[in-house]
Amino acid sequence: MATENKAKPITVTNKGKKRKQYLPHNKAVKKKGAYPLRPGVQGFFITCDGGRERQAAHEALDVIDSFFEELVNGKDFGEEPAVLPNKPLNKKITFSYSDDERDDDDDEGDGEGEEEGQEEVIKSNASKEIDASQESLTNKDLDHPNADDVCHGKVTEETSDNQKDGANIENRADISEEPPAKKQCLETDTSKSATNEKKKSIDKLIEAELNELGDKSKRLFFNLDSGCNGVVFVQMRKRDGVPGPKDIVQHMMTSAASTRKHMSRFILRVLPVEVACYSSEEEITRAMKPLIEQYFPVETQNPRKFAVLYEARANSGIDRMKIINSVAKSVPAPHKVDLSNPDMTIVVEIVKTICLIGVVEKYKELAKYNLRQLTSPKQ
Repeated sequence: MATENKAKPITVTNKGKKRKQYLPHNKAVKKKGAYPLRPGVQGFFITCDGGRERQAAHEALDVIDSFFEELVNGKDFGEEPAVLPNKPLNKKITFSYSDDERDDDDDEGDGEGEEEGQEEVIKSNASKEIDASQESLTNKDLDHPNADDVCHGKVTEETSDNQKDGANIENRADISEEPPAKKQCLETDTSKSATNEKKKSIDKLIEAELNELGDKSKRLFFNLDSGCNGVVFVQMRKRDGVPGPKDIVQHMMTSAASTRKHMSRFILRVLPVEVACYSSEEEITRAMKPLIEQYFPVETQNPRKFAVLYEARANSGIDRMKIINSVAKSVPAPHKVDLSNPDMTIVVEIVKTICLIGVVEKYKELAKYNLRQLTSPKQ
């Protein structure tokens, strides 16, 4: 009873403030979960149902990875995928027999009958030769009953030779009667060694992939904590010679619009993010310069029509029109603003204090990049 009545340790001070929890050696407690969203990253801005951020993040990683592999394998650039030789093709093959082929079959049947008749003749001749040789030997023995041993040795040699010839003839006849044995495909030592090498190489590739997945520094896609309900951000590491977020999202939306195949349960919209900076007017105009040079060059014969899409979450201290005007003014003169039918759409998404910027094509034609709406059946 005395132990139960002891007071538990209290982590609240006299002033009512909670104390900080410390680990040994004065190290603060690390928060569990993904790293927070920060400037200088690229990736994918994904919206989902509220409270389903964790499920949507796992689903988004799988979907993005699958479309990235399709782009790397060349399916989007007009290259036909290599057909595996061992994979059976679903083709129906019909055979039509003509009269000439039937005549050939009849001729082959006649030829087989002739061969059988020749084999019987060979057998009969061989048996006659054996009988004649035996009769001659018996006659010689009767005519010369007291012959020398030398002569008797010669006679025995001749009989043995004749018997061997008869046996060879019979063996040939038996071989001709037997049908030809089927050829069996036997694996040679070289093929076995090649298969073993392939298995070893596959095992090595699997081990390398598992090590890469286990090492967070080598992952290409991983989740960052956005800090907002209904928002997921998947970061993509910058690598040379690899399709960017814009190419992956464009391929995802076009394939979803053409196939209308259900891809996810929790994902709503997927937008590419190529630049991330702090949400101030000066930082946004500075971060927009490389994107403007890439998609809206000054010297061009085909000027593009563009529009600016602005959305803010958990941030009410920024003037919407100032950001839109600053982005529109940063685009050079040959290109014009067209809100009804733009060729390119500049997406500006503000999440707390971070501004995410990207450029997309056919924004309205592809249902505003809403994956659920694109894959839903037409009504």
